[in-house]
Amino acid sequence: MIPMLWAGAAGCLLFVVVFLVDGLTRPGYDPLRHPVSALALGPRGWIQTVDFLVCGLLVAVSSVAVPWAVSSGSWAVWPLSAAIGLFGVGLLLSGVFRMDPMWGYPPGAPEGTPEETGRAHRIHDNLGAVVFFSLPAAALIAAFALQDPVWRWGSGVTGVVVGAGTLVFANAWEKEAPNAGLIQRVTLIIGLGWLGLLLGAGALGAL
Repeated sequence: MIPMLWAGAAGCLLFVVVFLVDGLTRPGYDPLRHPVSALALGPRGWIQTVDFLVCGLLVAVSSVAVPWAVSSGSWAVWPLSAAIGLFGVGLLLSGVFRMDPMWGYPPGAPEGTPEETGRAHRIHDNLGAVVFFSLPAAALIAAFALQDPVWRWGSGVTGVVVGAGTLVFANAWEKEAPNAGLIQRVTLIIGLGWLGLLLGAGALGAL
């Protein structure tokens, strides 16, 4: 079980590192404006696609080991495992179904949001909802599943912050705000940072 937990922690870290580095070095891409998913488009799109697939798989696999890593014996460990698994599967499938070109990326794409989008884009949107709501849900469930007060309060605060960040990002996306990409990145970094630390602590027997 321990290797599975370490794999999930590594997946969280890898996902963040890849979208930060690739976003900062991708020609024509604005990390403050464009969402992470747009990195799956264009000539270098395969990098983010692999990032989705590999990291999603690692997190999904790690979720199986979560109930055995938490020492509290609370019934909430099972919903926690399910929420983390759902997040991982949503991330993985986001690599299978890509968003449509828009917001000027890749270069030459429409500047705004097209009135009609493709089937893959609509599925990707739905998967995005799964990803961005299962992550704060996992943190909030952890506030009940864990025994240590620091982890309980930290998880609760993380759940509230990531949930609020998700709502702010959704509003920014609808308004095509120039800082939508930044809001999404901050939300993901906080959520994935918490999840990576949780899985790493589980691997160390600290939960």
